[in-house]
Amino acid sequence: MSSPLPPASADASPGGAAPAGPVGPLTALPGFDPRSVPVLGVDAHLPPVPASAWAPEALRRRFATPPVWTPDVLRERAMTTRAPRDAAVLVAIVQRDEPTVLLTERTAHLSNHSGQVAFPGGKVDPGDADAAAAALREAHEEVGLERSRAEVLGTLPVYATGTAFLVTPVVALVAPEGALQPNPYEVAEIFEVPLAFLLNPANHRRHALDVGGVRREWFSMPYTDPATGAVRFIWGATAGMLRNLYRFLLV
Repeated sequence: MSSPLPPASADASPGGAAPAGPVGPLTALPGFDPRSVPVLGVDAHLPPVPASAWAPEALRRRFATPPVWTPDVLRERAMTTRAPRDAAVLVAIVQRDEPTVLLTERTAHLSNHSGQVAFPGGKVDPGDADAAAAALREAHEEVGLERSRAEVLGTLPVYATGTAFLVTPVVALVAPEGALQPNPYEVAEIFEVPLAFLLNPANHRRHALDVGGVRREWFSMPYTDPATGAVRFIWGATAGMLRNLYRFLLV
């Protein structure tokens, strides 16, 4: 299956990823490990986003005057009957010579998406002015990112996870200077993945599986760190939001 997922209404499995080598399940679904699900297709036939489109000024212009576009995936099949909760994540584009995206590996004991790769982020609190404020607050709490280092560009469409979070991806340019410090309760590791890798659909893999009589579909974007050999299995909601960023910048 190499054609794009049905726009806007496509389903995906809950998001996240794993570090190098299996360290436990990446989902609460019994007997389901997304790393073992066969690849149905790779979107190598689609063009990558050219580097000129993710230069800082080009990104500022794109978010200031967004085009008409269609996300590939916005909603996962529900895995719970609880009421939806608003959340926000920070899609932090670190302005290195080769720009990267800041990601975290969540600690194994957390109740939601434990052990998975995720953007810094979490639930929107009553005191947060908006989704951007929530994403910046969470990024500071989780990885020690100072707000002064982030230039918020805008947001991508809300993404509904199977665990009943309505997630607003907040995209920001982040200065590379300054140290980060993971919150040991929530974050096992902080790492970065080249933006060029994430915006090249040759690295976007498609999966599908019937789980409990429900067909679940999702993207994965496994990345191997050339310096350490660590494999980051980016999948589900995290990969879905990155796929939407790809579509938004490609238009």
